[in-house]
Amino acid sequence: MSDPRITPSIFTRGAVDLSALRTPAPSPAPAPAPAPAPAPAQPGPTDGGVASTVTVIDVSEATFQTEVLERSLSTPVVVDFWAEWCQPCKQLSPVLERLAVEDGGAWVLAKVDVDANPRLAQMFRVQGIPMVYAVVGGQPVDAFSGVVPEAQLRQWIQAVLKAGGATVAETTDPRLDEADDSLLNGDLDAAEQAYRKILAETPSDAAAEAGLAQVGLARRVAGSDPQAVLAAAAAATDDIDAQLLAADVEVLGGMAEQAYQRLVGLVRRTAGDDREKARQHLVGLFTIAGPDDAAVASARRALASALF
Repeated sequence: MSDPRITPSIFTRGAVDLSALRTPAPSPAPAPAPAPAPAPAQPGPTDGGVASTVTVIDVSEATFQTEVLERSLSTPVVVDFWAEWCQPCKQLSPVLERLAVEDGGAWVLAKVDVDANPRLAQMFRVQGIPMVYAVVGGQPVDAFSGVVPEAQLRQWIQAVLKAGGATVAETTDPRLDEADDSLLNGDLDAAEQAYRKILAETPSDAAAEAGLAQVGLARRVAGSDPQAVLAAAAAATDDIDAQLLAADVEVLGGMAEQAYQRLVGLVRRTAGDDREKARQHLVGLFTIAGPDDAAVASARRALASALF
C-alpha cells in the first residue's frame, strides 16, 4: 500500500478478465413520442432533505456491471468478498463499512457474498476470504487478503483514492502523534514502546522506524557535552566509538551531511568488525532522515563507493 508507507500495487490493469460481466450496448430504439414534463424530483430519505450518499451496497453478478464497473469510472469501488460462515470476514467487514461511511462517498464499498455469487469469486480468482479488491476506471488496481490492522487499511484506501485521481489530504496517525509527543517530552521508554507497537501492527512504517532510530540517538548522546565529544573525535581519529558518538552529536546538531561524511571516511579506512560497525551506525542514521532525503541519497552513493 504512495506515501512511503504504502506498498506498490500487486495487480496491473487488466489482470482480471471482466469481459464476461459486460453486456453489449442495446440497439438504438425508435425515438419516443414527447412526454409531459416530469414532476420536480423529490429528495430521498435523508436527514434535512438532502439526498443520501451511497457508501455501502450489496452486489450480485446481475448488478456488478452497473454498481461496480460503471460506478468505478467516476468513484473508486472497494469490493469485499465475504461469506456468512467466515469469522475473519466478521472482523474486517464492519471496519470497511465504518470507513466507507466516514469518507462520505469518496469511495463505495461493494459487498459480494461468495456463496451466492461463485462466478464473481471465480473471475476474481478468490482462493480465500476475506478478499478485498480496489476497482478504478473499470479495472482492478490492487487487492489484499485476510484481516489487516485499521491503520494499514486506512493507508491502503488513501492509495486507492489517489489511484482514482482524488486529491487526498494527508491524514495524521494518532499513534504516531502519541509516540512523537513522548519523544519530544524526553520519555524515551514510552516513545520506544509506542514506536515498536506501531511497527508490530504496520511493519516497515517509515515514520515509526525513523522515530525508533531517534530514540536510539537520544539515548546514545544523553549526558554528553557536544563540544567535548567533537574535540575527542578530532584528537583520536582511529577511535571507532569516539567517531560514532561525534556523528551522533552532529546529526542532533543539524549537521547530518558532516556526520555522514565522517562515517563514510571511517568505513574507508577500517576493516572487519570495525568497518561493519561503522557501516551499520551510518545506515541507522539514514533511517532518521528517511529514504527521500537528498543528503542520504548522496551519502548512500559514497558509502557504496567506499565498500566496493
